[in-house]
This record gives sequence, structure tokens and C-alpha cells, in this order.
Amino acid sequence: MANTEYDYDVLYIGSGHGTFDGAIPLAARGVKVGVIESGLIGGTCPNRGCNAKITLDAPVALTRLAENLNGVVNGNLSIDWKANEQHKHAVIDGLPNMIGGLMKSVNIDLISGHGVLKDRHTVTVDNDSKTAEKIVISTGQHPHRLDIPGTDLAHDSEDFMNLTALPKNITIIGAGYISLEFATIANAAGSNVTVLTHGDHVLRKFYQPFVKQVVADLEKRGVVFINNAKVTKFGQTDRHYNIEYNDNQTITTDWILDATGRIPNTQGIGLDEIGINYNARGIEVNDHLQTSIDNIYASGDVIDKDQPKLTPTAIFESTYLMHQFAGDSADPINYPVIPSVVFTSPRIAKAGVSIEDAQQNGQYEVKTNHLPDDWYRQVTKEGLGDNALVYDKNHHLVGATEMSDQAEDAINTLLPAIEFKFGPAELERLVPLFPTIGADTLGQL
Repeated sequence: MANTEYDYDVLYIGSGHGTFDGAIPLAARGVKVGVIESGLIGGTCPNRGCNAKITLDAPVALTRLAENLNGVVNGNLSIDWKANEQHKHAVIDGLPNMIGGLMKSVNIDLISGHGVLKDRHTVTVDNDSKTAEKIVISTGQHPHRLDIPGTDLAHDSEDFMNLTALPKNITIIGAGYISLEFATIANAAGSNVTVLTHGDHVLRKFYQPFVKQVVADLEKRGVVFINNAKVTKFGQTDRHYNIEYNDNQTITTDWILDATGRIPNTQGIGLDEIGINYNARGIEVNDHLQTSIDNIYASGDVIDKDQPKLTPTAIFESTYLMHQFAGDSADPINYPVIPSVVFTSPRIAKAGVSIEDAQQNGQYEVKTNHLPDDWYRQVTKEGLGDNALVYDKNHHLVGATEMSDQAEDAINTLLPAIEFKFGPAELERLVPLFPTIGADTLGQL
């Protein structure tokens, strides 16, 4: 693909999963690749997202397990927040150098600075210009901030994960992943947590009967949910903060987390100037991930798409573009089944056809299991847990949703059966290790 007319064959703006998972194998095949990054190499997920979150959550899962086995395991566990935060840094601080090292090892040029599109083949980085035959926009998203008086008094998810001391009282605005996951973590670590939601449901993209069980458990543990709360103002009194909502109702707290969503990073990168189409949901692309300028592509969370804006989606898109650019395929993108999970305790995970869609469509059969009745879940005395398996008319598994302490591993186990439409003959050929969550999960099919 080498083209001496330009500095690079492919130039990426952004260095997250929408870039590096595909850029590294692409460069290893001799394609001249450049990557522009204004912040930490690796983007959101390794540095201020998935990796940090799951590290902070690990002690929560452990305390839940000890709680279930109370009497079998003696002694009360508590989370040392300062130590938890230090452990998080030990896990993630080396990731930018590791990812950057992988890119440099295949001769990718890492260009530090803010990239702005100048024309269809040119990106300016500060006062320098870089040219490429193909350009990939992989700029991700950033936290949404409420447009109300005092909004600067609130914090975002990165701020929460960098807290060296946990405030006694934390108030979270929002009803999605970040809100519920961080409410779970903060509550388990000893904070008094209040969650304000704009509507009357949380985690709206997940099966609500399962969500309600998770919410009820959090409420039992002391988390306060205030639904239908229209937040109008943040204020400060001495070292405390005031949140006004609805008709002059007020909450006083020590720390505010604005978890009201994420916004695609489409501003300040030259889209308007060179004529790339985008909207509030992100950059518009076709079925080859091309923007309205055909040699400029987009990948990852910055895209306007129906698929979930998650790391696995970005990895798949980045790898898809690698095969396109390397000449392996000219086919349109064909997304696989992409799972999603919310890391509350218990977790809720899903993949494929949802329970709601299956119930509304007569061509599906839904089989449910109350997991505490299962012998394997009794090993760790799981008290909460349900799943629903969705089958088509030929009894192929086409969807699964689970709420349990091990939901993410259970859904991962089922992914091949859903994606490749395994029938009874294929399932018989799967002989998992026993006793394991994988064996238990496959045994339900």
C-alpha cells in the first residue's frame, strides 16, 4: 500500500481501541502508519475507563462473596479506599507506555498534539502538517456536563476514579452505567450515596425486572434513589454543596458526580471546515465506515451507530479497517453479536436478541432460570440471580440476558453459541472444564 505521495498510508487521529487494535497489525504488514494523540496513549478505556473501574470494583466483588459466605468465612472485610486507589494506579499507570511500545515496535509514528483536519489528505498538529492517503478519526467521547448554574462544581467519572479520599456523602446525577457502577463502588467503600435520575427508570437498555432487583439490593444497602428529579442548580456553602431540583427541593452533599452521559468528540477537529457530516450522536459513516469524504474513515465511540458504544465494538471496527486497508477484504462491515454488561453487584449482562424483543415477537422462545436454585451457584451462596435464554424456532440460541455475580463470564461463555448459531450437535461437541461457571452455563442450554 506504500504511497510516496504522502507522509503516511494511514493516519489515525486518536490512539484508543478504535485505533491501536487495528493499527498495530496493519503496520506489522508494512503499511506506513501514524497516530496522533493529544493525551495519554490508549485513550479512555485503559486510562480513565474500563481498566480503572474494574480494578476499583474488584474489592467490592470480594466483599460481596465474603458476605454470601458469612459463617463459612469469618471476619468482616472493609475496603481501604486509599489502598484501592493506589492499586488502581499500579494496574493502569504503565498501560500508555506498554501500548505505545507495541506501536513503536512495528514502526508506527506516534505524534503528540491536537490533530485538526485541513483537507481530505492533511491533518495539522499544532503548527505542523501531516499527510496521508487515508485518515481515520478515532477521537472517542467525553463526559456530558449539565448546562445549569454551578455546573463547574460537579465532577466527572475520571475525577471519581482519581479520588484519594472518599467523601462521606456523594450524590450522583444520572441513570446509566457510570451512575449505577460508581454508586455500587462508593456505597461498598462506605460513602452515603444518593442517585438522582431524570426519569423513573435506571439502566433503561437492560431488562427492567433484573434492574429492579439490583436497585432494590442497593437500596437495602443504603443507596437512596430519587427519580424524576430535574436538577436545576448546583451551589456551594462552606465545604458542602447544594443540589436544587424540581420545585426548589434541595440536597446537601460533599461531592457531586455528573454521570449524565457522554458526547462524541466531534468539535475542534475540522469536520465543518472540510465538510464531514456529523450530528449530536457522532460522525455519520456508511457500511464501510467511510465518512462523507470517502478516504476519511471513523472508528470507535465517535461514530453515530446503532451498535453499543463499547470497547469491544471499537476493537471490531479497528480490526475491520485493518483488513480493508491491507486489502484482505472489500466487504461492508458485518457486526457480530456484541455483548454489554453493567458492573454492579450483581452484574447484568446481555448479548443478542433481548428479552423484550423476544416477548414481543412470536418467533422466539424464552427459557428462564432462577440461578440460586442451581447447585453450582449454591457453592458461593448467590442469593440474587436470574437469566433468560432466547431461542429461535430451530432451537438455536439467539440471545441471553443474565443478572448474577458472574453474569459477565456466563454471557461470554454463550457468545460463540449465539454468534455461530450452534445447534444440539455443535453443543454436544463442547466439553467444558468442570466444575466451572462455563460448564454450568452451557448446561442450561
